[in-house]
Amino acid sequence: MGNVKIGSEYPIVIQSMTKTDTHDIELTTRQILEMEEAGCELIRVAVKNREDAKAIEDIKKNIRIPIAADIHFDHELAIEAIRRGADKIRINPGNIKSAEHINQIIDLAEEKNVPIRIGINSGSLEELNTSFGSPADIMARALLNYLEIFKRKSFQDIIISVKSSDVVSTCEAYKKIAPECDYPLHLGITATGLAADGIVKSSIGIGALLLSGIGDTIRVSLTDSGFLEIETAKRILAATGMRHFGPEIIACPTCGRCEVDLILIAKELEEKFKKQFPAAKEYKKPLIIAIMGCVVNGPGEAKNADIGIAFGKNKGVIFRAGKIMETVEASRAVERLMKFVCRM
Repeated sequence: MGNVKIGSEYPIVIQSMTKTDTHDIELTTRQILEMEEAGCELIRVAVKNREDAKAIEDIKKNIRIPIAADIHFDHELAIEAIRRGADKIRINPGNIKSAEHINQIIDLAEEKNVPIRIGINSGSLEELNTSFGSPADIMARALLNYLEIFKRKSFQDIIISVKSSDVVSTCEAYKKIAPECDYPLHLGITATGLAADGIVKSSIGIGALLLSGIGDTIRVSLTDSGFLEIETAKRILAATGMRHFGPEIIACPTCGRCEVDLILIAKELEEKFKKQFPAAKEYKKPLIIAIMGCVVNGPGEAKNADIGIAFGKNKGVIFRAGKIMETVEASRAVERLMKFVCRM
């Protein structure tokens, strides 16, 4: 897609979707630029009509990341979006079904070197109400049947997704299609809801698949800001060891043994890291920082981290590479720890 490569030989790509009317060029562009700064590497826009499709041409003039057009119902919108410079299109097998229409999209996509995402969405898949089998079986079967149209045209520049709002069904569907085709897989759980539920569902579903060796690009879907979607995606990639974006803080959950306000200290440290380390910058190896509230496992965790602090009563001992560097008052812990981090 544009200057971004998606596949098993490349890092897992973080993407999101604008929450604006695409034909509002100024607002859409501003939102994309904000998400670029947060670390978004691929952006998708809703194309509901020709005005939205035409807007892609002007939006592209002011953004740096590739843009995908999200198409439903009307194949002519896909054709118009490609003509207007979309770097990729997404079509939905649940509402674009005519082989003739799909072939028209394929012909122009091939001519313009534009990849197509075949995006199964359980909410628009009629087969779930008319066919027998588990939701995962039905989604996988619908996807593989749809692929036959592309195979007959020998079109290979394809990305696949099989999303549902149900985590288990989504994971099962991806595990069924992964051995059946050699196309990159776009991961996500759709319609997850507000942030608290959505982050948990997305982390479990996407994380489980990534740890199974499945997935080439991810989109976290939240009833919240695109910025939070990107932040969550980055945290999922860091937790699964796939990519790293700044230091990793290991902090104990605190208990009755803790004699400092460890939660406040950890939050203060995290805020300082956000200012110190650019959001979109990637690191080959994460800097691991341990913040421990007592002596039960604190010194051990702190010693094993790149740098850390283990607290006692109102004081903490800073360790670096397993060696004690200094003892500090709890009130100065973050300040002193940051100075050591900045020297690393």
